[in-house]
Amino acid sequence: MQRHAFTTSDGCSIDYALSAAPAPGASAASVPRIALVHSLALGDALWQEVVPILAREAQVLTLDCRGHGRSSRPHEVYTTKGFARDLAELFDHVGWADAAVAGCSMGGCVALAFAAHHPGRLRALGLIDTTAWYGENAPTQWRERGEAARTKGLSSLVDFQMTRWFGEAFRNGQPAAVRELVELFCANDPVCYAATCEMLGTADLRWALPGIKVPTAVVVGEDDYATPVAMATAMHEAIAGSTLEVLPGGRHLTPREKPVEIATILSGLLQRVDWALAPRPIS
Repeated sequence: MQRHAFTTSDGCSIDYALSAAPAPGASAASVPRIALVHSLALGDALWQEVVPILAREAQVLTLDCRGHGRSSRPHEVYTTKGFARDLAELFDHVGWADAAVAGCSMGGCVALAFAAHHPGRLRALGLIDTTAWYGENAPTQWRERGEAARTKGLSSLVDFQMTRWFGEAFRNGQPAAVRELVELFCANDPVCYAATCEMLGTADLRWALPGIKVPTAVVVGEDDYATPVAMATAMHEAIAGSTLEVLPGGRHLTPREKPVEIATILSGLLQRVDWALAPRPIS
């Protein structure tokens, strides 16, 4: 996947990568298409082991959200609706009328916002290690985390993050992968990180769940205490026809901890879509 960049309507440069179509010569509209949205303070490297598996059957789009990775890092108020708008504009840029969208953690909130504000562009939805609402105390808790990054530096949060991301077995068995993600985390702009924390703390997308009418897969690590099984279950129960998968031994970043399992679930999600049908009118 070669890296590219495009500029949003408000002047933000978004870095992205797009895989080749798995069946050259096939009608573009009939090829499965999926966009993958990463978690807080990481870029699309989160999906690096999932993409090659999905790319055998689908065209795969990944991006670094604004304020993250190689994308622009504007110091401004961030919203899940704004991040979803960036994704919709990226669809326009690459010529996609619609696609499946899957997100992990923060990316799941963005995927939910995309479902809420761009329903005509969504064919299927993957919600991985995420939630529609972090709870009544979330604004304070997330603000405190962002303030710690601003005043003490992102490195002060590394130990906290590592234990949230992965279980002990993965941390001990995959030190290179953990070190890579820690480096990505520490390379963030603390102001952008704090703005994203504010976004997540105030996000409440529970209202959108009953209106989701596309095939939906909800996935959560069994040991995820950042967005625990109860939060995943609440989304599953609110989205008619959704499936719920609890991954044994998984924690909060299952796309890196259990990439084969995540790719298999997302592949099954894509197979629930009739890609030969004409896309719905864009809304």
